[in-house]
Amino acid sequence: MHIAVMGTGAVGAYFGVKLAAAGHDLVFIARGKHIEALQREGLKVNSPGGNLRITNARFTADTRDAGGVDLILFCVKSYDTETAVELLAPMIDPGTTILSLQNGIDNPEKIAGRWGDERTLAGVVYVGAQITAPGVVTHSAGGKIIFGPSTGAVGGNAKLVERTLSAAGIPCELSGDIQQVQWTKLLWNAPFCAVSCLTRANVKQIVESEPLTRLVLDCMSEVQAAALSRGINLPDKLCADALTFSRGLGAFKPSMLQDLEAGKPLEVDAFNGVVIKLLQQAGKAAPTNQSFYAMLKYLDKRLREEA
Repeated sequence: MHIAVMGTGAVGAYFGVKLAAAGHDLVFIARGKHIEALQREGLKVNSPGGNLRITNARFTADTRDAGGVDLILFCVKSYDTETAVELLAPMIDPGTTILSLQNGIDNPEKIAGRWGDERTLAGVVYVGAQITAPGVVTHSAGGKIIFGPSTGAVGGNAKLVERTLSAAGIPCELSGDIQQVQWTKLLWNAPFCAVSCLTRANVKQIVESEPLTRLVLDCMSEVQAAALSRGINLPDKLCADALTFSRGLGAFKPSMLQDLEAGKPLEVDAFNGVVIKLLQQAGKAAPTNQSFYAMLKYLDKRLREEA
């Protein structure tokens, strides 16, 4: 299968390397120092399950170099979705499938708005990985993908993607209710990403602090209300499960804290902004997310000015 990774960050690199190692024809699209290192030395993934390095894939900053592909792993940050969606055009063939492996809940809608529901799949990723040097990704844990169509029944393209991922040794699950899965992940991302960035605390430090845990639960309550405004029920048990899960993560740094430390823009709109927006539309307040959002936006702006 001819596969393109649109946005070769930690997520795209990890899953792309697994697919390349399984014999698929991969093209990785990246930019900056990352693409320079990839073109010079290839892509390396260090993992407890075994290190992988590929040099025979194509590495480019221009989607026009890829040609038409069968599958696109769409892995750009949420704030780049609209721009990146337009750049897909040279890679789109009649049978191309686009699998979003992004944070947030509304990216698949943006992709489908340009390229159609029938070729768009929403994915939720559970993996601990980060870029530790240009061209080098360190994988620490996990690696599962849950995915499915945002609208309509599961079709043949989704089943083909499932077979492809499974054959490459990537644990995956095809869901008929992917929006519930997306919201369940946001229930964790919205509080833990915000609190970690604002306090520079890892997950272990957050769950061991009673005041920070209280903030996490207040944020989760607003995510539950926002989800309900979209017809998605997130029972209280999911909040308890999220805290239990977090206690097992140790000193893990959420993705947005990794971005902050790397000097990258923050995905605050995808995590907290969307909660505020949906509750405002429902005539409700989101005081905790509003506070997180205001402080993170200020922090993000200041970091951009200092860069």
